[in-house]
Amino acid sequence: MNTLSCPAPAKLNLFLHVVGRRADGYHLLQTLFRFIDLNDTLHFTSRPDGQVRRVNALDGVPPEQDLCVRAARLLQQETGCRLGVDIELEKRIPMGGGLGGGSSDAATTLLALNRLWGLGLSRERLMRLGLALGADVPVFIFGDNAFAEGVGERLQPFPLPDAWYVVLCPPVQVPTVQIFTHPELTRNTISMTMRALPKGPDFRVGGLEGLKNDLQAVACKLYPAVAEHLAWLMQFAPALMTGSGACVFAEFATQAEAQAVLQRLPSNMRGFVARGLQQHPLKDFAAAEAV
Repeated sequence: MNTLSCPAPAKLNLFLHVVGRRADGYHLLQTLFRFIDLNDTLHFTSRPDGQVRRVNALDGVPPEQDLCVRAARLLQQETGCRLGVDIELEKRIPMGGGLGGGSSDAATTLLALNRLWGLGLSRERLMRLGLALGADVPVFIFGDNAFAEGVGERLQPFPLPDAWYVVLCPPVQVPTVQIFTHPELTRNTISMTMRALPKGPDFRVGGLEGLKNDLQAVACKLYPAVAEHLAWLMQFAPALMTGSGACVFAEFATQAEAQAVLQRLPSNMRGFVARGLQQHPLKDFAAAEAV
């Protein structure tokens, strides 16, 4: 086997609280990650010469800054693997939207090359490597919808009900650093335990008072388009921003309900309907070969 094609799904943060700050400046978070069925697709072709190349252009992302390229090179450094890879990335997840596309692409690269190169690294080791690339990378390797703490790397599986989401994409890209460094960001939300969250079918976005996205107020202030899209969506259901923005979403019990809302979307707004996944499509990918 010298070629492999794999999905990289998007995620939503069903809430996101900033509960403190470490001495090194990183923010301490509590959040609930949910995978959805919007995904990028990555195609990997192994090379014998050790070169790592992204073979297609991606607007605004030079190959040297691409998290897929960085993930492949990190895996080479970690294992001493002398193989290389050509990576083709079919991009569907909006960039700068808080949907985790870059992190998911990096995680899929680690999972795929672990198999393609025959490395046999454990899921836990891949998660540690992923954390070096970004705080959201480990959850995509972890493979389950998860309650996350720390900088996002302390993960516990969290079962969620079947659900559909209307996701709106304001025409702006929100830099994560700009939001986290803003002086008006709430950084002292009271921590909760996972036991305090409704489980299974009882969990609904907006169904528990106090679950919010602490980054949302700052993003709405800096980017009025985010506030406008939220206001429109909140006519139909409780709505939140995901990650540091700019995308916003609301949850619905059925695909028909979600589609009915999307059909009413004004012509100057863009969005899509997504199904919530019960696990990452590559959840069991590494387990059979991990050592």
